[in-house]
Amino acid sequence: MPTIFLSPSNQEFNPYTNGGNEEYYMNLLADAMEPYLRSSGIRYVRNNPDQSLQEIVAESNAGNYDAHLALHSNAGAGDFEGVLRGADVYYYTYSTRGKRLAEIIANDYKVIYPLPEDVHVRATTNLYELRNTNAPSVLFEVGYHDNPEDVAWISGNLEKIASNIVYSLTKYFGIPYVPAQPIRTGTVVTSSTSLNIRQKPDITSRVLAKVPRGAKLTVYGKTDGWYVVGYNDVIGYAAAPYVRV
Repeated sequence: MPTIFLSPSNQEFNPYTNGGNEEYYMNLLADAMEPYLRSSGIRYVRNNPDQSLQEIVAESNAGNYDAHLALHSNAGAGDFEGVLRGADVYYYTYSTRGKRLAEIIANDYKVIYPLPEDVHVRATTNLYELRNTNAPSVLFEVGYHDNPEDVAWISGNLEKIASNIVYSLTKYFGIPYVPAQPIRTGTVVTSSTSLNIRQKPDITSRVLAKVPRGAKLTVYGKTDGWYVVGYNDVIGYAAAPYVRV
């Protein structure tokens, strides 16, 4: 199953018009994403907001991540301060996979953002976090934190934005989107054989692990007759009829 490095902004010096700041709200957004990531079987590691940008990139590069997702909000400058609205999804100019992820995120965000015509995909070589990260990377500016209307949109729709981003990630990785569900414990109830944990919810998909009858599983979500489960260090899909929850 895929693993992402989730990198909400560490920029507490960027104030929101409602008294919050960019670091605060982007970490709230990352918090809201976590249940959807778990239920959909996407592993994640988060940055530490006290780290510098260089330390965050170094930590990302020290792992073997399938994507690096930075969460930010934007601000206008000069005459545009407090005036602009919209969302920008940045990717490193020479990254084909980064471009694909950015396009998916932007297209899905247009469905929920009040001004879909102001959601843009932008290539860049200037952003340090994109230029220096090994994994395919995207920096998502979800709105403008100096615009009261965008601040109201962001702060009032964190759950919707979170589920939308995870939906985009599942499309990028080619796995089912599973709405957030409580984490439960399941027991393998096969008649005699072991239970296969598979890479995708398909009986022809690659087997990642075999779990003996009677063993306990962590159940993160359910989709179309399959559970998203964890066993030891493996996360994958198990046929629901053979798991008692």
